[in-house]
Amino acid sequence: MGTNIEQQTATPSVGPQDRYFNRELSWLSFNERVLAEACNTNYPLLERLRFLSISGSNLDEFMMIRVAGLAGQVRRGIEKTAIDGRTPSQQLSAIRAKVRELEHLQQSTLRDLKVLLADEGVHIANDERINGETSRWLKQYFLDHIVPVVTPQAIDPAHPFPFVSNLGMGALFTLTRLEDQSQLVEMILIPAAVPRFIRIPGEEATYVAIESLLCRFAHLLFPGFRIEGDGVFRVIRDSDIEVEEEAEDLVRYFRSAIQRRRRGRVIQLELDRQFDPDAEKLLREQLGLKDAIVTKSDGMLGVSGLSSIVDEDRPDLKFEPFSPRYPERVMEHDGDCFAAISEKDIIIHHPYESFEVVVDFLRQAAADPDVVSIKQALYRAGHQSTVIAALIAAAEAGKSVTAVVELKARFDEEQNLHWASQLERAGVQVIYGFVDWKTHAKVSMVVRREKNGYRTYCHFGTGNYHPVTTKVYTDLSFFTADPKLGRDAAKLFNFVTGYVEPHKTEMLSISPIDLREKLYAEIDHEIENAQKGRPAMIWAKLNSLTEKGIIDRFYEASQAGVHIVLVIRGICSLRPGIEGLSENITVKSIIGRFLEHSRIWAFANGYTLPSARARVYISSADAMSRNLDRRVETLVPIRNPTVHDQILEQVLVANLLDTEQSWLLDEDGHYERVESDGNGFNCHRYFMTNPSLSGRGGALAPGGVPKLTLRKGAI
Repeated sequence: MGTNIEQQTATPSVGPQDRYFNRELSWLSFNERVLAEACNTNYPLLERLRFLSISGSNLDEFMMIRVAGLAGQVRRGIEKTAIDGRTPSQQLSAIRAKVRELEHLQQSTLRDLKVLLADEGVHIANDERINGETSRWLKQYFLDHIVPVVTPQAIDPAHPFPFVSNLGMGALFTLTRLEDQSQLVEMILIPAAVPRFIRIPGEEATYVAIESLLCRFAHLLFPGFRIEGDGVFRVIRDSDIEVEEEAEDLVRYFRSAIQRRRRGRVIQLELDRQFDPDAEKLLREQLGLKDAIVTKSDGMLGVSGLSSIVDEDRPDLKFEPFSPRYPERVMEHDGDCFAAISEKDIIIHHPYESFEVVVDFLRQAAADPDVVSIKQALYRAGHQSTVIAALIAAAEAGKSVTAVVELKARFDEEQNLHWASQLERAGVQVIYGFVDWKTHAKVSMVVRREKNGYRTYCHFGTGNYHPVTTKVYTDLSFFTADPKLGRDAAKLFNFVTGYVEPHKTEMLSISPIDLREKLYAEIDHEIENAQKGRPAMIWAKLNSLTEKGIIDRFYEASQAGVHIVLVIRGICSLRPGIEGLSENITVKSIIGRFLEHSRIWAFANGYTLPSARARVYISSADAMSRNLDRRVETLVPIRNPTVHDQILEQVLVANLLDTEQSWLLDEDGHYERVESDGNGFNCHRYFMTNPSLSGRGGALAPGGVPKLTLRKGAI
């Protein structure tokens, strides 16, 4: 363990708001950077629309989970403060203001994109675009495809108020019966199976939102009535699942919990600006909106739905297609993964290098008669998982196959239950891990019978075994046959499957056992080197940094003279650049074509970074309390020189050099986009066009991989 920071720090006494940024507001700042990419004129138009859609789905999830959690604390009277000293109610107040600001920016961005897309022949239609012929086609479409699947429901004492599902959208209509002038309110819920946007036939792409169509032709649903007013609404509900400690059967618990989640408390109600006042009053009363955020928009509700328009077949309005490379190291061995790994450790850099090599590793293990067992941790595997298929094939081939399926993978619980059932039917031993902790580690372990006895081959990843996200997330896959890591992997699986806690590992650090302490010790070592006058530096690449202990050690290290550069994509609670506290710390965020997801640590170890003697680690964990205290995670040391050089001198240095996709965080919590001249560096473009050191293998000719050099003042 390191020194006691609270007692020994020389920092003047300041309040928590002066030392830390609020987690929730930092996340909203991240989503604001995502939204800013929708305004990036260097991107094709449909890619900009994609970023707008992503900002919408991100915000939906934030409301469903983070805001729902805070609202629950307020209801229960919990006054536990956040790292910056704010109570749950204070956080909610600040969040409400920022959410409204973000939603206003989303609508403003959409209005601008509509104009630009229309110039390119892609229309998100308004009334001016719908002429007589178009209107006739839409009317027939409405009669043929919409009327049969929607159900008008009267809202009165004789009819119970209909249930509106999470992310459900609908319309309320205030009607007058022509026969007797009586008043009536009707609700129409839009079925989830109905496309959000209808494409009108034609050479140019014209899309009409389903809710617009519903309001336009509502009179066809209500003959004999005059429509006095209408309004579109959208509901977001609490979607978190809290696992009860007394849950005896996790599978049964999650099956029922998924159903409960769909009926969670309303967290946000979105209304269009023209919503009928009487209908709005009724909706507020029936939905029970005591703690909910209510927003009104003069644009489109649910901008996440724009993702369907991005699928329009217009390659000229999208990024140039990119095909991942298959590692030449493996191809040199005729595609034999085990032969390649047996020769030397390999690191695969996704999405630039194909995820297929990970699938092939498992496929070959399934077909190899010398393989006796496979153990696999599954956090997210996707809907059409080739990994699952490989495990099933291995079990059917008579291998001993164990799969750790994490049921607590948020929003993938239902899919994971499905895969668990499929695996069990094939004869795979399925383990669900711990009740209180998520098994978040990304590990595969294959035991193979060879001439000199059994040998263990391992895969350690920073990302999920998910065929879709591996195409857009930047992650690292590390393959090794190092006996020490093999023995540690076996202990890790025994810990998850049999609760046999590994008291001592040879190389791996595992949370919640000793991963935190390992990081603390490495930071403390840099502090000691700085105090002795030796070079002291830390580089880290993470998705989030909120763990108070690590932040405080970073502050202590900065005060001791350790130079720290952090590439934090999303949430960052550390305040950089404060004199006497963090003036030696730089924080940047990279937002671009690919989602930065890999977790890497580099410690100078008494030498100037980058150095062959630096201590380098990859991890499945972010620097968050949940990862260090409530998840099973791994921290893997990198000892192989080529792999070490690739991660440190290629991956990390490229991230530090990037100017075209980077934002710098200041001491007040503001992010400023790095200004790039014509000679700017784009790390995504670099990795798309240059081979990796590790994957290139013997094909690597002198000068085959451009050497990256940190320019003076680059960080």
